[in-house]
Amino acid sequence: MTTSWSDLENKDGVRFSLNAWPDDRQSAQKCVVPLGALVTPLKHIEDVPVVPYEPVRCKACAACLNPYAQIDFNSKLFVCPFCHARNNFPPHYAGITEQNLPAELFPNYLVIDYTINPNKVTPPPAYLFLVDVCVSDEELASLKASLTQALSLLPEDSLVGLISFGTHVHVHELQFADCPKSYVFRGGKEHTSAQIRDQLTFSRGGGGPQQQQYQSQNQNPNTQQQQQQQQPYQQTNPASSFLVPLSECEFTFSAILEELARDPFAPLPQSRHNRATGTALAVASTLLSLGCPSGHPARACLFVGGPCTEGPGNIVPKALENATRSHKDIAQDKAPLFTKAKKKYDAIATQLCANGHSLDVFACALDQVGLAEMKGCAQKTGGAVVLAESFSHVVFKKSFVKLYGSQNKPEPSPESVSSSSDEVTPLKVHSNGIFEVITSRDVKVAGCVGPCAALDTARRHLGNVADVSIGYGGTTAWKMCALTRNTTLAVFFEVAKEKPDGASGGGYGQNPYGQQQQYQSAPQFFLQFHCTSTLPTGETRLRVITTTRRWTSGQNIPEISMGFDQEAAAVLIARQLTWKMEQDDEMDGPAATRWLDRKLIGACQRFGEYRKEDPHSFQLAPQFSLFPQFMFNLRRSQFVQVFNNSPDETAYFRVVLWRENVLNSLVMIQPTLTAYSFNGPPEPVLLDVCSVAPDRILLLDAYFSVVVFHGSTIAQWRKAKYQEQEEHKAFAELLKMPQEDANYILNQRFPVPRLVDCDQNGSQARFLLAKLNPSATHNSQGSPYGHAGGSDVIFTDDVSLQVFMEHLKRLSVSA
Repeated sequence: MTTSWSDLENKDGVRFSLNAWPDDRQSAQKCVVPLGALVTPLKHIEDVPVVPYEPVRCKACAACLNPYAQIDFNSKLFVCPFCHARNNFPPHYAGITEQNLPAELFPNYLVIDYTINPNKVTPPPAYLFLVDVCVSDEELASLKASLTQALSLLPEDSLVGLISFGTHVHVHELQFADCPKSYVFRGGKEHTSAQIRDQLTFSRGGGGPQQQQYQSQNQNPNTQQQQQQQQPYQQTNPASSFLVPLSECEFTFSAILEELARDPFAPLPQSRHNRATGTALAVASTLLSLGCPSGHPARACLFVGGPCTEGPGNIVPKALENATRSHKDIAQDKAPLFTKAKKKYDAIATQLCANGHSLDVFACALDQVGLAEMKGCAQKTGGAVVLAESFSHVVFKKSFVKLYGSQNKPEPSPESVSSSSDEVTPLKVHSNGIFEVITSRDVKVAGCVGPCAALDTARRHLGNVADVSIGYGGTTAWKMCALTRNTTLAVFFEVAKEKPDGASGGGYGQNPYGQQQQYQSAPQFFLQFHCTSTLPTGETRLRVITTTRRWTSGQNIPEISMGFDQEAAAVLIARQLTWKMEQDDEMDGPAATRWLDRKLIGACQRFGEYRKEDPHSFQLAPQFSLFPQFMFNLRRSQFVQVFNNSPDETAYFRVVLWRENVLNSLVMIQPTLTAYSFNGPPEPVLLDVCSVAPDRILLLDAYFSVVVFHGSTIAQWRKAKYQEQEEHKAFAELLKMPQEDANYILNQRFPVPRLVDCDQNGSQARFLLAKLNPSATHNSQGSPYGHAGGSDVIFTDDVSLQVFMEHLKRLSVSA
């Protein structure tokens, strides 16, 4: 059934953990698996119609007209399948007949894109770069080279700005080309938005008139072009000195970058640099809010090379004798600056979300930079997060070009991209997104986990909001300041019915042709997902996804099992667990592992077939065959086990997990392993230490890292340079294949993973061995380090998958 769930996702971009839902709340809770959907609102779907008008909505629940609506062609009205309200068609639908249907009523158009206000003029995107000048000269030179490259890749009409920060924060004026000019803010001082506005001479004219003018332009499209000619950007925008069209300031921007030097305030001996990251972000968010009114696409791009030590948002004292906080320090409340800094960055995130602006964080340092504290700024705004070792590292360079250098490139089709292509796949970023969920009466929305922020006032009066929240709850709509084709939200639901309706609760459902049908055994419920966003071209679209699933009796275990999607369930559980770990201080690694174990045991007891107290009789249906394996790898993953990871690394891993689709999330939870040998073509092998062989090359895709692992024999042949000899062309091809596949992964993925090329028994082989199932360890029977077939062993006390399954069976069948 896994293939069929993927096929359904390719049609509408939605995957459910259960595709047949229990018809009462008690039965749904007994299923243990969370009721939820993973929605990719901008997923590339073939043949999605784009219509040049706005949708017809239900007057009661605001659901859009869809193929499941019951149509009365004589009275020119439709019955909403969500709330059963009767609605009249608007006047321009007067000619609707069974032979003359609008696109939204076609049975195969369950996903449709509407063009919203096509005459609206969207301002050009704005990019505000925040550059850390406390890094070394080599790092600063690499960063300046990347920024110079970005200027040649951004659209010419885009607005650009520059802020440099160290001990103080400098806002550079780009319109004044005669000599360098900047406004300076003291890094160690708390600045309010009003003070920042006064300092930047905004007190005489704020963002209000700017916003009113854009609104007046949008309301008068016939005169908009004349107004643009008469009132250029510099005369209408109060931030015109700092956010200037690239075509007008490219030389000035490049000159300032070229003259940009390290912070002149050198640190004291045995002290860290004075780095005012918090103040720089506060100034940037205020500058964008005043210069780019709500609805104006804008991104703040932070390039930071160390921890904040100055002013608000500092995470560590300046003295080097004070170590940067660890997970243990945070858990034991020994990180006094953590809570205050997190509150500061959360306030900045709120300001950014209110205006629809996003923050991208490029943290390039061997030390921590405070990503754990400022994670909310990127998470809630949908901004990108990239963690690399330095600004000269390939991870940063490729990720930077992928994010900012692709807005003008056409997006290639998957068929046109070959596995050996070195071209970076463009990342199309949409802005100003609003995601909304509309449900049938018996379904409530518990919350959402993803790169979004809750809109608190969204239709609370309908009563379709669950009492217990999971993620960002208490609403049915969320703000998404930035989103891409792969951005995926995990929406959790709750069954509203307290008791099953029984045979009399069949109710009515509608088929895609609008004809009413009565269902007794499997009545339907409906869900509709709305996503409004602004394309990179400036066009605003609304994507409407309408889907339906069936109710079933809570005691009908076989039917519920047939509708189980183990891949979607694993990703939903991973997001729910990481959310709990973020919110609950007591939910540490061991507690999270116990929570996962209880979930898995409960699911096995509910859906497994067994005789009590007989572990050998236990078996799971094919739909659950991989679910225990997913949970085994999840409990060992970097999302749950924070040992050997810094708080910044853990925050980075979870930020990426919360925004990627099902396939990419599964790769993070359970990496893929491919073997290359002379015995045949590349083939997937078990994620087990027994897959290691001297005459094999293994390619491990762990999402955040890609490992090319050479067996000991292969490594010896390579060092002897057999691949350079004419009679060993086959060996040269064997060495080339995994490298090409690894480069393909690097070019397709964002953030770009780290490439590790290692040999068996080498120091970097740990990147592979740490992900493998330890079926052979130093405690295994036999010789101390010997293993059949030359396979490797893992020095660990962790249990293997086989031992894990034995314990799972024993606990599941216990009374």
